[in-house]
Amino acid sequence: MASPKAPDAFRTISEVARELDLPQHVLRFWETRFSQIKPMKRGGGRRYYRPEDIDLLRGIRLLLYGEGFTIRGVQRLLKEKGIGFVVSVGQTGSVQTVTAEEQDAAPAKAARRSRQKAPEAPPAPAQEPAAHEATVTRTVYALSQDQRRRAEAALEDLLEAQRLLEQTR
Repeated sequence: MASPKAPDAFRTISEVARELDLPQHVLRFWETRFSQIKPMKRGGGRRYYRPEDIDLLRGIRLLLYGEGFTIRGVQRLLKEKGIGFVVSVGQTGSVQTVTAEEQDAAPAKAARRSRQKAPEAPPAPAQEPAAHEATVTRTVYALSQDQRRRAEAALEDLLEAQRLLEQTR
């Protein structure tokens, strides 16, 4: 019996799909929608995912399926907050937890910024990011369960149509 892979070992698409409980075609589709997902490709087009790729995929999966974000919403988060934020969401299991951690760290970040800026620069206005973030998440990005089911069904239909078109070429 082969020993399990080391935590820092590269994984094949089938291993990642099994670990994240996703079909392989979804991982391939996400590569077309999220430029940040960049598995190594070897001869024959085989994909090899690094641990950081898997962490990002885990965050994307949680945002899409657990938090009800749309693909466009996750793309916006990646652009505005960065890969580290999405990875943190996947590690903590919640957007709320990550935004609460940001809120806890905000005073220290503001103090560092004010020390780095010129003395005449005014301090950043105080905000409550966690409460605001929860509102934005629910009103801008969230889908109802029925909308999400319909969108997933449409996506499956489109992917099947794409597969059939590729077979005819």
